[in-house]
Amino acid sequence: MENIVQTKARLHLLDWIGCVAGARNSEIGRIQRRDRLGEAVVDRAAWLGNVLEMDDVHRAAILHPGPVIWPAVLGAGSDALDEALAAAVRGYEAVIAIGATFDARHYGHWHNSATAGCFGAAAAAACRLGASQDQLVSALGLAGSVTGGLWQMRHEPVMAKQWHIAHAVATGRAAARQAMAGVTGPRFILEGPQGLFAATCTEAKPLALGAGWRIDEVSFKPWGACRHAHPAIDAALALKAAGKLAGPVTVSTYRDALTFCDRATPDGVAEAKFSLQHAVAVVMARGEPRLTDFEPDAIAALAEVRALVTVAEDEALTAAYPAHFGATVSSGAGSVTLADARGDPERPLPVDGVIEKARALMIWGGIAATAAENAISTVLETDRVSAVTDLLEDWL
Repeated sequence: MENIVQTKARLHLLDWIGCVAGARNSEIGRIQRRDRLGEAVVDRAAWLGNVLEMDDVHRAAILHPGPVIWPAVLGAGSDALDEALAAAVRGYEAVIAIGATFDARHYGHWHNSATAGCFGAAAAAACRLGASQDQLVSALGLAGSVTGGLWQMRHEPVMAKQWHIAHAVATGRAAARQAMAGVTGPRFILEGPQGLFAATCTEAKPLALGAGWRIDEVSFKPWGACRHAHPAIDAALALKAAGKLAGPVTVSTYRDALTFCDRATPDGVAEAKFSLQHAVAVVMARGEPRLTDFEPDAIAALAEVRALVTVAEDEALTAAYPAHFGATVSSGAGSVTLADARGDPERPLPVDGVIEKARALMIWGGIAATAAENAISTVLETDRVSAVTDLLEDWL
């Protein structure tokens, strides 16, 4: 595996570490730290990578690979980080390739990061443990046979989304270990007559593997909101920079963005992160969104501005989705259309941007500035898995 691919993987590891650090003082973070329910620190960390909605994302698969892959791969195998990075790249490959086969019916009910996540965690852990081809197939079959994750948790103020991630990690890792011991799993768990496609999809897409590694297709998220809100945030920022973001504003975007993020009156932090209206109101009133802009005080303070924002579907942007997440933001003074969001491969976040994001997340999570700098250097330079897990142990 090329060094450049492992270097990219290390940046995604840093991104995940930052997300975990940033969430350590969240309600669910306090539960995990207080009760130490996970047997290992990576089990506790598995609960936190998705809390702030800043985890990496793959558009075509509509899922977040990092929160599932990193705790799975750090919790298996030897102390050699280069081997862990190589296994993680293969885990990204599996979770993305399988997630991209799911159709609209699947995504309408199932949380792709969870259903495909079990496969990704199993692949990462199995590769980390040196699985043969047959053992890898069994690990994937075992994990896939009990995968799941229903979207009902979107309609209630609960923590089940984080449970989905933690469950995928634990299930995938356990499947890998069982397969290594000789336990066999179904080979046709995806396309079999009673497999995952038959149960959850109307018309599954073909499984495709490209010439390169699909981790290169993964986006970094600069803003602490649902990825479906990011194109609107970026378009609003561009319109604001031109001095044309004022008065009533319309956001036109693809259908899934409305399905997940049409919330004119968000109730609480989680709903604010899934509100197109709130995200654009933040830009109108304050500029680039910060994590504080999705907290209760900001939700209350921006009610009048939020009322100026309406949303609608743009059929052309729906047709381009999920290969592209696009949005148009219009006001009386003008409009801006963006086909892709900041952090996508077409508009990449520079290395310094990924590092600055991790630094800001660590400080948000209560890590002292000097400790944050040390953590960043450790993740970017160490050759030992234990150096990374020691950081997590200190934080969690």
